[in-house]
Amino acid sequence: MEFLDVIDKRHSVRKFADRPVEREILDALISVAQKAPSSRNCKSSAFMVVEERDTLAAISEMRDFGSAFVKDAPAAIVVMGDETKTDLWVDNCAISATFLQLAATAMDLGSCWVHVNGRPRSKSDASLGDAETYLRELLGIKDGMRVLCVVAVGYPEE
Repeated sequence: MEFLDVIDKRHSVRKFADRPVEREILDALISVAQKAPSSRNCKSSAFMVVEERDTLAAISEMRDFGSAFVKDAPAAIVVMGDETKTDLWVDNCAISATFLQLAATAMDLGSCWVHVNGRPRSKSDASLGDAETYLRELLGIKDGMRVLCVVAVGYPEE
């Protein structure tokens, strides 16, 4: 697929076919995301692939709005940045996540970005905390790593 065709074809997909994404394709998506530009070439972005159904369901509960569809995706990729490498980790992660989504489109996959950084778990109950803290605890993300977003990935439902 030509690059401009990928740009034209890419859109957010929240309904996925009940079909796993092959591990080599997920690995290829990560490889593309790792090649994204970063400030001073510090390569501060990191990725965690989640395919386990119970964990996907738990991720879908990180917010009471905008994340429920993750439970039905065959995979999700957590996009993280190492804040000890640069204060521009957010920018680097955003570029990496965009590369990841464009690569997914080029591979005939659908994807949808769910924002995490700075988002509350609930619109109406601040006592529930924030989505990033929830994911850090759920997934055992180490100190220094920050979560920008989760990208749900799968074959689009026909």
